[in-house]
Amino acid sequence: MKALVIYDSKFGNTEQVTQAIADTLGEEGMVQLISVDEADALELEGVDLLVLGGPTQRHGLSPAVRARLDLIPRRALRGLSAAVFDTRYRMPRWKSGSAALAIARKLRRKGASLLLPAESFFVVGREGPLEDGELERAARWARLILERLEAHHV
Repeated sequence: MKALVIYDSKFGNTEQVTQAIADTLGEEGMVQLISVDEADALELEGVDLLVLGGPTQRHGLSPAVRARLDLIPRRALRGLSAAVFDTRYRMPRWKSGSAALAIARKLRRKGASLLLPAESFFVVGREGPLEDGELERAARWARLILERLEAHHV
């Protein structure tokens, strides 16, 4: 399995979640972890899984994630398995918004197949920290991604 994990992080919380996900995925295959700012040209040759996450800002995507997604041509991700997540406050989605839901919509339009529903990991305050247990939950979520990926490719 070859995974490409792309993230945006303003205060380091999303980066911590991303690292926990990448570490877990790395137990089963090769993982390339890059920040959205470094993802100029997506090299998807041989990639089995795309994981993309970012902070929820102003009820939606950060400008960096939006710009990266807008560069991907329509249907360019056809057949690629994907999973998406965000970091946000713990409150109803209608109140906080969700970058993950917006990422999921855009990736589907680009042709990606989502293995799981969009996931949120929670921060205590604007700059963090993450709520207790979120890094462990991120690792469990990554294991679930691996299970779904395996079932999807059987």
